[in-house]
Amino acid sequence: MSELLKITLPDGSVREVAPGSTPADIAAAIGPGLAKAALAAKVDGELVDLSRPFTADAALALVTAKDEAEALELARHDFAHILAEAVQALFPGTQITFGPSTDDGFYYDFAPAERPFTEEDLPAIEAQMRKIIGANKPLRREEWSREQLISRWKQQGESFKAEWAAELPGDEPLTVYWSGDDWLDMCRGPHLPSTGKLDPNAFKLTRVSGAYWRGDQNNAMLSRIYGTGWLNKKQLDAHMTRLEEAAKRDHRKLGNEMDLFHLQAEAHGSVFWHPKGYLIWRELEAYMRRAIDGAGYREVKTPQVMDARQWEQSGHWGKYRENMFVIPDEVPNVDDEGPVISGEADWMALKPMNCPAHVLIFRQGLKSYRDLPMRLYENGCCHRNEPHGALHGLMRVRQFTQDDAHIFCREDQIVDEVQAFCELADRVYKHFGFTYSIKLALRPEKRFGTEEMWDMAESELRAAVVRAGLATEEYGWEELPGEGAFYAPKLEWHLTDAIGRTWQVGTIQSDRVLPERLDANYVGEDGEKHRPVMLHRAIFGSYERFIGILIEHFAGRLPVWLAPVQAVVATIVSDADDYASEALAKLKAAGIRAESDLRNEKINYKVREHSLQKVPYLLVVGKREAEEGTVAIRILGEQHQKVMPLDEAIVLLRGEGLAPDLK
Repeated sequence: MSELLKITLPDGSVREVAPGSTPADIAAAIGPGLAKAALAAKVDGELVDLSRPFTADAALALVTAKDEAEALELARHDFAHILAEAVQALFPGTQITFGPSTDDGFYYDFAPAERPFTEEDLPAIEAQMRKIIGANKPLRREEWSREQLISRWKQQGESFKAEWAAELPGDEPLTVYWSGDDWLDMCRGPHLPSTGKLDPNAFKLTRVSGAYWRGDQNNAMLSRIYGTGWLNKKQLDAHMTRLEEAAKRDHRKLGNEMDLFHLQAEAHGSVFWHPKGYLIWRELEAYMRRAIDGAGYREVKTPQVMDARQWEQSGHWGKYRENMFVIPDEVPNVDDEGPVISGEADWMALKPMNCPAHVLIFRQGLKSYRDLPMRLYENGCCHRNEPHGALHGLMRVRQFTQDDAHIFCREDQIVDEVQAFCELADRVYKHFGFTYSIKLALRPEKRFGTEEMWDMAESELRAAVVRAGLATEEYGWEELPGEGAFYAPKLEWHLTDAIGRTWQVGTIQSDRVLPERLDANYVGEDGEKHRPVMLHRAIFGSYERFIGILIEHFAGRLPVWLAPVQAVVATIVSDADDYASEALAKLKAAGIRAESDLRNEKINYKVREHSLQKVPYLLVVGKREAEEGTVAIRILGEQHQKVMPLDEAIVLLRGEGLAPDLK
């Protein structure tokens, strides 16, 4: 008789089971309620199917809907598979490719047999998905060889799947999942026990787009169907409400309505800032300069283009080249005949980040331990070669400007410097009304540096957050294994906006690798050379993205100090035109960004138009106001108005228009 296996449950109790028993068996033994609620299992910390047999003693935790993160990931993964099954049932001949879960749902890419899918197809696909869910089809895992997979996909006419299967390792079993007995997909899993574990009213297909096979624009164009998936209808309804609100707040829509910026194909991923939009930028830039000046930073400016050899030395050429714009170091051929570029020139690159250039500034002249910490700041314009399909308004661009700084410090200064940065970031985010959480992204699988370096860097960041009093549940403190940069762990600031979305913005990274690679050093108290530690840090992240976040967070109703136009003087009758012009001159003299509206239009029309432009204050003047030297102030979003002397209104607006750090 086989020796029984010992399975340890979260409460410390141990159950002895026969080899080949499964988590589902243990759930059933505990009780019918748990057997029904169980969705998957964690065996020694690994998420697996309930039907996966135990092969050795193990620690077991059963996953139910109460374990929301894992349960949502499972549900969304299954929704993606059911989407693929539904599409193939409705559109025979469609080839399937891949379909992962996403932050709020799932998608699947298809190669349609006849025509690309459209949003008109979605209701029928949703109905077929509900039919599959209602059938409660078991989801069954099998292990196949690579040859079996390739043969299966070729027989089914699935050329994309066959291509991918041919690249899978041939020396280890691969997994497929059956939905019932008539449909399968290759997948690592895990999955729910059956399709019926999903709520048929907890998903919605949202849109259709094009996508290149394997993300390469030289490959076939596929149809990508997106959906959102949840554990129940209440969660779905709440999400759809958030989406509706997000659509109203979309920075691209508001940016157009408010005449802030535009984007166009002639400059993919680069922003054309209009005067009003650039006013927001300038206010943010001035605010950040005051913040960094007060914190002891020195501002620098570095070149846009550097020799590829510099990027090779820093490690970016090998690790990051696919995201860089490279430039031949030669004069292009100006003749009509022949190639524009010879192909023989040395390569240069537009900088994707500022850090190597800041090291080069640090290296100029001999540095002493007394010179440290040295805090170098740059509003640094960078370029990254993002795929066209990944670009998204201000949120994902190719040209962007970072509020970037690098702190060169001694080992004994690291925790103090990181703590000071945490406190600076806290002040900044609170000035904008954001709450936030802090995450520590730990060493990735592919990285530079020794284990000792990484141990030290991670512990220093952790210690600084603890000393700043931010490593608490209130600040959402969490550690993220494997998510650090290739050269350093990092702290991340995740802002929460007005409708509950989170945005990863600020970072600080403790880096011992780049100073080593670029030979940065200082003379210590002992007279010997030492490597500085380099802290990479940003608060906004990039001006473009931060402005996009602000627009959506405030739904365009920016704080008065950031509003491109802070006040408009609008006339009721033409008799007040001269007084309106006089009032406008006084407002501008007081440093208030103001305009006048003297058009021969009804005042309600003017109010509505300037409300759409999100102007914080409308100063309405008519014959009586002109005679009395007053204005009727209407505040954006409020129905009533208040009459006050013009001079009093100017004092009010000047106070409201001050940046929060100046109040």
